[in-house]
Amino acid sequence: MLHEQLTENDVKKIKEEIEYRKLTVRKNAIEAVKEARAHGDLSENFEYHAAKKEKNMTESRIRYLERMLKNAEIVSDQSKSDEVGINNTVTLYMEDDDEEETYKIVTSIRGNSMKGHISTESPMGKALLGHKVGERVYIKVNENFGYYAVIRKIENTDDGGDEIRKF
Repeated sequence: MLHEQLTENDVKKIKEEIEYRKLTVRKNAIEAVKEARAHGDLSENFEYHAAKKEKNMTESRIRYLERMLKNAEIVSDQSKSDEVGINNTVTLYMEDDDEEETYKIVTSIRGNSMKGHISTESPMGKALLGHKVGERVYIKVNENFGYYAVIRKIENTDDGGDEIRKF
């Protein structure tokens, strides 16, 4: 079983989502199913089927999050101020493209490449962790391909506002 790496803040957010889903979303979904059931013939009752699907998705998400917490490996988001760590925003000089790019290093549960949030489990995240400004790092994508980047800037950017990944 793969252990999801989570920070204490990730755990807090997951517990908050579980509680919200159990106390609010689940309650609303059950009410919607009851209300739709009251409308009669279930075989052609779109509202009933939609409400039932929503309830099942909520239950599935709760189980997913609870299983994640049970199997989680808690990791520290503390790093030396001059080294790349979790919740740092890193500006890189990409040699192949001759341009700078900026990424935030996060745990895999918060990874979202569309927002520039790179997981510590990704090739880039693994390559950058523990390195310092000025270092040239080789990012190995696979056996046949990789590239070099130079770390230009490291900022601690844990604002706690990152969303945890949906599934």
